[in-house]
Amino acid sequence: MTYIAQEKYNQAEEPCRRACQLDPREENACYYLGRVYYTLSRLAESRKAYEAALRNGGGARVELGLAMTLDHLGEKGEAERYFGRAIAAGESGAAKEYGLFLFRHDRAGESVANLRKAGESAEAARVEAAMKNAPRAARQVAAPGIRFEASELPVILKNSAAGEKHLIETMTGGVAVFDYDGDGWPDIYVVNGAAIPSLEKTDSSYHNRLFRNNRDGAFTDVTARAGVAGEGYSIGVAAGDFDNDGHEDLFVAGVRSNTLYRNRGDGTFENVTARAGLGGEGKWSVGAGWFDYDGDGRLDLFVVRYVVWDAAKEPYCGAPGRRQYCHPSQYAPLASSLYHNEGGGRFRDVSRESGIAAHEGKGMGVAFGDFDGDGRLDAFVTNDTMPNFLFRNRGDGAFEEVALAAGVAYNDDGKPLSFMGVDFRDYDNDGRDDLLTTALTNETHPLFRNLGGRFVEMTYPSGIGKTSFPWTGWSTGLFDFNNDGWKDIFTANGHVMDNAELTSGRKSRQPNLLFTNRGGKFDGEALPGAAFHRGAAFGDFDRDGCIGVVVTRLNQSPVVLRNRCGGNWLELRLEGTRSNRDGFGARVHVVTEDGEQWNRVTTAVGYASSSDRTVHFGLGTAREVKRIEIEWPSGKRQTLGPTSGNQILTVKEDGAIRLP
Repeated sequence: MTYIAQEKYNQAEEPCRRACQLDPREENACYYLGRVYYTLSRLAESRKAYEAALRNGGGARVELGLAMTLDHLGEKGEAERYFGRAIAAGESGAAKEYGLFLFRHDRAGESVANLRKAGESAEAARVEAAMKNAPRAARQVAAPGIRFEASELPVILKNSAAGEKHLIETMTGGVAVFDYDGDGWPDIYVVNGAAIPSLEKTDSSYHNRLFRNNRDGAFTDVTARAGVAGEGYSIGVAAGDFDNDGHEDLFVAGVRSNTLYRNRGDGTFENVTARAGLGGEGKWSVGAGWFDYDGDGRLDLFVVRYVVWDAAKEPYCGAPGRRQYCHPSQYAPLASSLYHNEGGGRFRDVSRESGIAAHEGKGMGVAFGDFDGDGRLDAFVTNDTMPNFLFRNRGDGAFEEVALAAGVAYNDDGKPLSFMGVDFRDYDNDGRDDLLTTALTNETHPLFRNLGGRFVEMTYPSGIGKTSFPWTGWSTGLFDFNNDGWKDIFTANGHVMDNAELTSGRKSRQPNLLFTNRGGKFDGEALPGAAFHRGAAFGDFDRDGCIGVVVTRLNQSPVVLRNRCGGNWLELRLEGTRSNRDGFGARVHVVTEDGEQWNRVTTAVGYASSSDRTVHFGLGTAREVKRIEIEWPSGKRQTLGPTSGNQILTVKEDGAIRLP
């Protein structure tokens, strides 16, 4: 029981198991063993322990535990029977759990009635709000299927794991999709692990790789010529044109140091880290994102920090002979950093004066959107086992942290999850930026719908909850993969533990997930190919209007998933003149005969990764776009159209339009 109170469930298993065997009549022993197995996702064993407790006189709390276990085993009828018995016996919390059970199984009306009857008015109000604000039924068109064709890149993503269970080994694998040579075809940059910092290990094969798109479905390794192999243990990457010269640059985040590569425009890059002032000061950076927070026309940089880590002081976690990666609670948090672009290739650390440094967390991902509709980009940071941060841009150079008030600090149960990947994008076509996140096995992949300055969690009402519950999600993205006019969801999955089978009922290697958007509700499916997936980035590799994905896999080659879709589409590449040249932060609204859609220019998508900045719209059956409206970061509003679909347009802020 002491181990359980400390959340050391692996250590709690053996004494609980022995106690249950020694005296099954002792209700506590088998009950707590059931709890331990439930928490470790060993659901079949949890069921046996609870049933043993019931056979030996266990009461209502055992019945409640068994009901929750049966629910996650898919035995809905039996689960409901035991919920009923626990409620009839007056078990504390049973009515609330039953109400949430009904909610998860699309019985919202019954859920509200039961919660109100049990005096759980706050929970009832939450369920009512979720259903009241569910997306309205929308006109549906025949959506083409989504078919991915997989190929591998010729590199192995190495994490330098050698049995010591260093925390950083679980975290590498960021990837970027960006057009480094300006030919209009997306290229790929893969972040690799390296020798563990401060340990005696060397291997020349541990370096980052840049692959040029050959325009024929293949990619060529051009790392050596480009000069972007990197040094040290890299984790993530962010692409963006920080100097407005028309060439996309790279920022690489690492455990001990960061690197800024300036794109010279001739196929090579220059390491300008020292001059720019972005070295990292020895703090562990997971990823980063480019955005112009003050509207001066230059891209600023938000760097996500994780925890204080030292290889020489790595704690031992897990049972003897079953060493595991330690829980994040074993490490101290860090504050993220904000760097203001001063121009001339130099950045100034404004973390303190902006208010960002006042909030220490265990950051995993960052994405940008305008959640309150004031025209300024806000920053959302996912935190591992800590409340998330939503930094509201005040417009005076400072940010206010408002995640709790906005409803995105925790999940709907009021718990901080192991939040990881994130996308800040409108999934329900109502014109407001929503938040999609990923988290660990047993935590779902939470989806928050923006109601206009505050959010309501829609994970279960949207259909995501049940499918995502068993899987650990890392990177993710909201993109219209079948071109039906509704953004779908892709999540890259893989357990944190490389030996999860020893201590839980879950698999270490896991499949990626695809959720097809059916007018605001999602149908989920697992894709072929289980692995330790980590980073994922998105782009139209073939310029055929179908968004593909590149996904990294620990100790395997990254896989490129080319999308063979149908439907009509439109892609826009924005070029700022008063605004930053990439047009980051611009909001694009399109109108067709099938309805309206909104999207935003960004590369900050997922976990430790960076997606192509091209804005993509699926048009369904519409072959023409009636109107395109662009709100530029400078404040300028631009209206275009009508225009034909199935083409890629470059739109300049000064009004010029051209085919690439």
